[in-house]
Amino acid sequence: MMTPRLLRFGVLTLLLSLLPNPLSAADSTLRLPTRLQTESAKGSGIWQTTNGTATWDARKTAIVVCDMWDRHWCEGATRRVGEMAPRMNEVIRKAREEGVFIIHCPSDTMKFYEGSPGRKLAQAAPRATPKVPLQGWCSLDKSKEAPLPINDSDGGCDEHPQCRNYKAWSRQIATIEVKDGDAITDSAEAYYLMEQRGIENVIVMGVHLNMCVLGRPFSIRQMVAQGKNVVLMRDMTDTMYNSRKRPYVPHPVGTDLMIAHVERYWCPTISSVAFLGGNEFRFAEDKRPHVVVLIGEDEYKTWETLPAFARENLAWRGLRVSVIHQDANDKNRFPGLNEALRDADVLLVSLRRRALPKDQLDAVRAHLNAGRPLIGIRTASHGFAPGGKDAEQGDSWKTFDPEVLGGNYAGHHGHGPKTSIKTAPGAESHALLTGVDVTQLIGNGSLYHVTPLKKSTEPLLIGSIEGKPAEPIAWTNTYGEKKARIFYTSLGHPDDFNDPNFRRLLLNSILWSTAQPLPPKNALLARP
Repeated sequence: MMTPRLLRFGVLTLLLSLLPNPLSAADSTLRLPTRLQTESAKGSGIWQTTNGTATWDARKTAIVVCDMWDRHWCEGATRRVGEMAPRMNEVIRKAREEGVFIIHCPSDTMKFYEGSPGRKLAQAAPRATPKVPLQGWCSLDKSKEAPLPINDSDGGCDEHPQCRNYKAWSRQIATIEVKDGDAITDSAEAYYLMEQRGIENVIVMGVHLNMCVLGRPFSIRQMVAQGKNVVLMRDMTDTMYNSRKRPYVPHPVGTDLMIAHVERYWCPTISSVAFLGGNEFRFAEDKRPHVVVLIGEDEYKTWETLPAFARENLAWRGLRVSVIHQDANDKNRFPGLNEALRDADVLLVSLRRRALPKDQLDAVRAHLNAGRPLIGIRTASHGFAPGGKDAEQGDSWKTFDPEVLGGNYAGHHGHGPKTSIKTAPGAESHALLTGVDVTQLIGNGSLYHVTPLKKSTEPLLIGSIEGKPAEPIAWTNTYGEKKARIFYTSLGHPDDFNDPNFRRLLLNSILWSTAQPLPPKNALLARP
């Protein structure tokens, strides 16, 4: 059953294609692709991405530009604002052309704008009675949200441990133009303007997400409280986060964690692509490989083990991770997959006999045809081979195993016996086995029948159970004209994830596939 919050923003269960122009040619309707996260069951800790569309009247929509100052006491914050501002200005220009009302909110700089048309416009708005009293600052609301996922108690400067906090700003950065008809304020005047003009919808952008973008009187928490339809433009924001603080992840990862926090507890997000087309904005320092994890199976609990693995082994190393789960109401649909694959560096597949919509399976094919890597675990060998009535629910790729993985899945031995594992002949020095103590590695799931492998494969690990022929359980392959790197292992049972040697193998495969350096043999695997 859809929650009122989902209904309110018109969130659909199927991913809608991004539109380069959000405005209908016939009217003033904005059609903005949205992203929201919902918990599969209260307290489960499993969050699923839901993509949809917000259909808004541009004339009843405002953009709030939060604290895009000319200078900050943190050099990194100043640099990132300067880098983001040109793209933000283009978004604002396009939105203004379409009839969206622009409210510039550079806090603590109103003296600079005294007497200007934009400032007078805001001051002239008649006072309006808010549904909930507006506050100068709205702090974290424990009744509505979890604690912030990042520790910003030191002020959040990621440049120097002893940055001096002072008022370095005097105005909004000049890159962002203030045009006739725009308003300038840093107070409840923003709400008065919205009420005066019948504004129902608010797009928030600017800095910093863990502070002002949530807490200011014109920003997310307080606009949601007033009953406005609010979205965050997720690629037009930044955080004040010091990577030397909890959770000890690179700065861009901290921002991603905050975006997820907003999507879970406050409002959907959109991106600048909705107005400008192209790709989402990324800071120059954000060179993280993008790992897309596709999960849709009912046996091995990878919906729990893989996100936990990603949190503990990938994010803190600087990898960008998107986890795509099957739809809660339709196991063959994967909301957010097409969008995530647009810039994916590697796709990790944990599916079992799913019939994807044609456009989603085509996106997987396009990923591979572009020469980008794929990793498969356990049931991925028959992940795109639906059976029975499921085959009627979407598209299939029944030759995925031999064509892409290079395998030959033909069922499995009975459940029960553990699989003994040894290194395949000639693979002893393969980079993928760095730090993997094969003598301690055990397969906890049933052994798959996979022989013979394609000649293009390179076996790495061999598994066996008593009285049965040995079978390869991990190998590499290449696919297509561009030789996309492929790694597959039939390991992936929940108990396998308890083994540091399996986790190291999986980590190695992700780093290897994206041409990242592998940690030395005895390096720390999980987040410190």
